[in-house]
Amino acid sequence: MIVGAIEAGGTKFVCGIGDETGAITERVSFPTEHPDVTMKHVIQFFQGKGVEAIGIGTFGPIGLDPSQDDYGHVTTTPKPGWSGFDFLGTMKRAFDVPMGWDTDVNAAAYGEAKWGAAKGLDSCVYYTIGTGVGVGVYAEGKLVHGLVHPEGGHVLMRRHPEDSFEGACPYHGDCLEGMAAGPALEKRWQVKGSELAADHPAWAIEAYYIGQAVVNAVLMLSPRKVILGGGVMHQAQLFPLIRAEVKKQLNGYVSSKQLISDIDSYIVSPGLGDNAGLSGALALGIEAAARQARGA
Repeated sequence: MIVGAIEAGGTKFVCGIGDETGAITERVSFPTEHPDVTMKHVIQFFQGKGVEAIGIGTFGPIGLDPSQDDYGHVTTTPKPGWSGFDFLGTMKRAFDVPMGWDTDVNAAAYGEAKWGAAKGLDSCVYYTIGTGVGVGVYAEGKLVHGLVHPEGGHVLMRRHPEDSFEGACPYHGDCLEGMAAGPALEKRWQVKGSELAADHPAWAIEAYYIGQAVVNAVLMLSPRKVILGGGVMHQAQLFPLIRAEVKKQLNGYVSSKQLISDIDSYIVSPGLGDNAGLSGALALGIEAAARQARGA
């Protein structure tokens, strides 16, 4: 089976070809520009490749309820030209194949559950911490949607005692994204996070906020694995700091060995590396084809 996959990010699009085993045999990436430009590249990539299904994991917010008029659309994004764009409809007009549709972080969570760090588990939470912060939730063997879809990057934060930074989120100021995303790091310290030394005080503050978010996810969702991806998490020194914060902030309340003696294998980096989102989109396409075959 030949399956197409799209990981649509606010900065770049990654398109790939794979199969039902999760193997990706071809991939290409290009900058996210106006939809007219970007979608032309997407459609040209898949033309003539014989794809039998396509999975799409995209930046959001997006419409996920088929009964609503905004289904298949990117909705309230500040990304110029994309607010209200009929992404899924554009793809369906170009290709008459089954299509899976979800957020980029839900796709990454799904990819990790199928083939990555959460393989064999019935739940996980995937955070991407980069230009923005997104959260994908896989629970009891399926992706979580609901009213719209999880927007855990905008949960409210308890402030670090030594942090006077006002926050960088244009909607909420000092939410998780406003305090911990890449642009927040740069705005707070006047230099890109990648240029900060590994022992810079920035990372303890960063770990405080990410650790707090993980604690909230543990208490609210009780996932069997927490996966932290995205550009900011390429700073390997963050993982032990975050694990320490989680243990400190939980203060022994959740009695589970995964959070006490085995936390190094509970809070982890993506098993699929930077392919988590693309692999997840591939899984969405495979699922869409199976659903159509069942007549569902």
